[in-house]
This record gives sequence, structure tokens and C-alpha cells, in this order.
Amino acid sequence: SNTNKKTSEFNAEKKGSDNLVKTFIIVFVLLLMISSNRIFAKKRKKKEESVLYSVFKLTEHFIQMGSCVSKDTGDDDSVHNVDFSGGNVHLITTKESWDEKLAEAGRDGKIVIANFSATWCGPCKIVAPFYVELSEKHPSLMFLLVDVDELSDFSSTWDIKATPTFFFLKNGEQIGKLVGANKPELQKKVTSIIDSVPESPQRP
Repeated sequence: SNTNKKTSEFNAEKKGSDNLVKTFIIVFVLLLMISSNRIFAKKRKKKEESVLYSVFKLTEHFIQMGSCVSKDTGDDDSVHNVDFSGGNVHLITTKESWDEKLAEAGRDGKIVIANFSATWCGPCKIVAPFYVELSEKHPSLMFLLVDVDELSDFSSTWDIKATPTFFFLKNGEQIGKLVGANKPELQKKVTSIIDSVPESPQRP
């Protein structure tokens, strides 16, 4: 009788102990799951923040370089009237005038900078005065302006994806290209050309 009582008490204690262990295991697993979820949430949040940051930097880059892919319905050619072809910038209105200027540049030994632009494009308007200023500072180079709307067929042969696009030509051959109204980069390109090509002697 005493033995049966002790056995029952032992079994009860063992069962209670087993239940305690099971409870501990369940609590441990739950805590592990909660901890894992927090870690994954942090990683996911960090990844999302990283993606957002990348998008922000990419957007900032395009804003800085400034270019137009297509004309927006809200664009108005008359707003902020800008002289695109002032200074020593030659306005190209026909394919013939383009050929004539390239031939002239070849005879004079000049590098040609051709700005494919659009009058409705905001970044084009912003960079236009700077382009005119460059043309006045560097008469040893020939600065051309092509309106992509006026000469759409001709412009398409140059694979213009956005405006403004600047081409740098020597003897009719492309030696450089710059997309966007990025003044520092345009200045850098022009300076590089000036430094690499000796100025031609002045014609009498």
C-alpha cells in the first residue's frame, strides 16, 4: 500500500516535471520565433531603406544632370524665353547647313560641339546661357545648336534618347558625348578638349 502510494507520488512528480519541461520548451520556441521575426523585420526594413536610398540617389542623379526624354503636356515653349543661339553658337536649321559647318570646321581644324536641344525642355533652357558663354570663351571650337523638333529626322539618325545631348566631333567623327544639362561635366569635357588639341594658328 505504501509502495503504491510512493509510486503514485513519484509518477505525479515526474508528470509535473515533464509538463514543466514541455512548458519551458514551448516558451523557448516562442521566444526564439519572436526574436527571429524581429531580426528578419530589421533586415527587411534595412533592405527596404537601402532600396529607397538607392531610388533617392538615382533620382537625385537625374535631377542633377537634367535631361528631357519627351515633351510634357504642361511644357510651354514661351515660358522663360531663352536665346539658345547667342554668342558664337551657330543655329542649324537644315542638313545642308550642318554639312557646311562641319566642312568649315574641318578646313579650320576646329573641334565641333553640337548641342541637340529642344525649346520646350527645362534643362535645355537652363544650360543654354552657359553653352553660349562657353562659345564666347573658346572661339577655337565650333559650337552648333540643333533643334530636335525642327530637324527630327536628322536628329533621329544620331540616336537622341534625351535632350540636351552634346556631341563632340573631330573631322566629322564623334570623339565624345554627354547627355544632360550637367554644367560641370560639360565644362570638364570642353577643358579636356582644349588641353588635348593644340589651338590652330589664326588665319590671316
